[in-house]
Amino acid sequence: MIAITNCKLFKEGLLSADQHVLIENGKITKISNETIPDGFERIDARGDYLCPSFIDLQIYGSGGQLFSAYPTADTLKQMDADLIGKGTTGFLACVATNSMEIVYQSIDAAKAYRAEARGFLGLHLEGPYLNPKRRGAHIAAYIHKASLDEVKRLLDHADGTVKMMTLAAELQDEAVISCLLEHGVLLSLGHSDASFAEATAAYNNGFKTTTHLFNAMPPIHHRTPNLPVAVFNHPSAMASIIADGNHVDFEVVKMSHKLMGDRLFLITDAVTECDTGPYQHQLSGEKFITADGTLSGSNITLVQAVQNCVKYCEIPLYDAINKASALPAGLMGLSDEIGSLSVGSRANLLLLDAELQLRKVFVDGL
Repeated sequence: MIAITNCKLFKEGLLSADQHVLIENGKITKISNETIPDGFERIDARGDYLCPSFIDLQIYGSGGQLFSAYPTADTLKQMDADLIGKGTTGFLACVATNSMEIVYQSIDAAKAYRAEARGFLGLHLEGPYLNPKRRGAHIAAYIHKASLDEVKRLLDHADGTVKMMTLAAELQDEAVISCLLEHGVLLSLGHSDASFAEATAAYNNGFKTTTHLFNAMPPIHHRTPNLPVAVFNHPSAMASIIADGNHVDFEVVKMSHKLMGDRLFLITDAVTECDTGPYQHQLSGEKFITADGTLSGSNITLVQAVQNCVKYCEIPLYDAINKASALPAGLMGLSDEIGSLSVGSRANLLLLDAELQLRKVFVDGL
């Protein structure tokens, strides 16, 4: 049993500096300013911010190995440990458009690792059912339209490990979309050339979110509204965004927050340097590129994304933290377990100092 004292935390959206947090059996049991009961080990936060740990729903690698290049349980274990050390205690390992052999190997790795997973939540398949017009860094030869038989085989083999899928809704059959939804797969509209009407229809028919807003989609046009306008105007559709200043300018992140509020959340879309396999990423300054110079994944952590939101995008700290914790947790249907600083939640927590630098990570209170 531990008590975290002398911390700043947000309680119902308001910053408080007189509360302490009690943790028992890995869960938060009380948040109050009452006397701490006997038997609790006290941890002095020294005035740091206490917040929920972060959740990344799109990351390709962390700690030195790209998952799709080394699709094994060991790679997932390495990602898990490395990400926890960086403040991300929940993540979906992302697999880009690839051969079906690699996709199935990734699924096998997920099934082999899930019993011992700490932060690994499952797989995010970004493709192969994309629009080749908006493929970005994805390899054209692997992109194809989904068939119902292929999707059924994939989901049967996945046994629940495929949690999220990015696809171009405008090119897929209704039966495929229905099958994915029936299996509980979270659908994200991305790498898409959808018109305003097509995107709106997708959001109205089961797509809950959008993959890396502004990247791999048509730009806003004032006479031809399209996908970005559809997500801005939709009452419930969410979108992820990469707040690194390279994939999206900080002024556009700021604008998107003003328009979307709690429908906008953070991802890293991070990769690691890789010189093997179809996806080879080279670090160029602060960003990763492919061999032909195409912008690929980011080189930031979610802690850095939150820092950028506060420093460059005029996003209040409370909102920035939620974009990396409560909002992705809610999208995944995990709000009762992770992503919040509330009684009954797992004690997956971070201490951030005044400059929002990561000072300590708690996983289940440890």
